[in-house]
Amino acid sequence: MSRVQAMPRVQVIHSSGVLRSALVALLERERFQVTGSAGFPRASSASSGTTGGPATVTVVDGSCPVGAAHLERRSLQGSAKEPTYATPALAAARPGLGLAGAGGGHSGIGLAGASGGRAALVVLAGAEHPGVLRLAYAAGALGLVDRDGAAGHLATAIRLAAGGGRYVDDGLAMSLLRAMDMPLSPREVRVLSRAAQGDSVAEIARGLCLSHGTVRNYIASATRKVGARNRVDAIRISRAAGWV
Repeated sequence: MSRVQAMPRVQVIHSSGVLRSALVALLERERFQVTGSAGFPRASSASSGTTGGPATVTVVDGSCPVGAAHLERRSLQGSAKEPTYATPALAAARPGLGLAGAGGGHSGIGLAGASGGRAALVVLAGAEHPGVLRLAYAAGALGLVDRDGAAGHLATAIRLAAGGGRYVDDGLAMSLLRAMDMPLSPREVRVLSRAAQGDSVAEIARGLCLSHGTVRNYIASATRKVGARNRVDAIRISRAAGWV
């Protein structure tokens, strides 16, 4: 007798209430059980037919402030295992990544690795922001979905991630390679991103659980790596490159 796999329970994290609601509606049309929104419990709709429960997959828009903060927390917890992705485009550009399989125009490859007992992570990102992909990678995301791509790709990524598989849109492949080759480390990206949002050294230190001196060191290191004259110049260069 074949075993029926339970429908993934999904949590949606997005700063915009309108876009968050649109994502929830999309996922419920795909008959997912949406158990949370923006990190807070929500009542299940009649269409989901569930009373809720712990999410098995978390969907995050990494380009919004709440989403970026969630990726920061996941990566800072230290138990995220950095995944290996493989798509035809990635394998061609960087053979060392290997190619474990393909799924047409995009790929979902089951590879070794786990999410450390937490909900699997699927991140919406844009090709123009490789810095978001770098943060998603550091957070152990199992799925990378082009936020400008077809809606069905998100559903595919969720189903694969729920079973421990990997998914990356081919449209993000080159940006993912750029993210891997960018000069800034994930921690430097996080610190510089917060500085770009106007956070003070004290606010960055408090948000990332770092000392003031460590934050200043990260900013100085990022400034040196991108060839900038000062922090403002480093933010300008990094924004133009899509890193923050």
